[in-house]
Amino acid sequence: MTRAVFFDVDGVLVHGYHARPGALQHRWNDNLQADLGIDPERFQQEFIYDIFIKQVIIGQVALIDALERRLPAMGYRGSPMTVMHYWLTHDSVLNQPLLDIIARLKTRTDLRLFIATNQEHLRANWLWSHLGLSSLFEDMFYSARIGVLKPQQAYFDFIEARIGPQTEPPLFFDDTPKVIDGARRAGWDAVQFDTVDDLTSHPWIAARL
Repeated sequence: MTRAVFFDVDGVLVHGYHARPGALQHRWNDNLQADLGIDPERFQQEFIYDIFIKQVIIGQVALIDALERRLPAMGYRGSPMTVMHYWLTHDSVLNQPLLDIIARLKTRTDLRLFIATNQEHLRANWLWSHLGLSSLFEDMFYSARIGVLKPQQAYFDFIEARIGPQTEPPLFFDDTPKVIDGARRAGWDAVQFDTVDDLTSHPWIAARL
């Protein structure tokens, strides 16, 4: 039997938001004010923490519709398509050393590689198709597709129903402590990820590299 191995996106596969502030966090919107005239703090508070988290990321509202509704109040008069493209392109710095190791793991026949992430539909497709994560992973399980966020039990239930019975608990690398806790409650072997060493030092992984 093969073992299912899962990776989060932001803070793991992509250098972007990380649960631990500081050097590990790479903000995509540092130049948002200069480039598009949108205050990044207002965007965070009035868009991300509101309609995005509450509705977009669980698939209830499309990203472009949410931007269309909220950007005018922030003084932005351009196309929401421009903001969407800016966001996607600036939040796409791949963790290449990690991907190189995952590519080595992909040659093994005793594991299956998956993504488990909180994403809305457009960015999930961007990551999968444009950034090429489809070449390494069998599937991407994301919150807008599932309809709930990690670390809710229903999120893990959805995945387990699709990957089928496992002889070993799924192995999951994520940067967020509360997600790690939720995955462990679901019976997964969850590992806090900060650097590539957190993957390569895991005994089960190390034995296959």
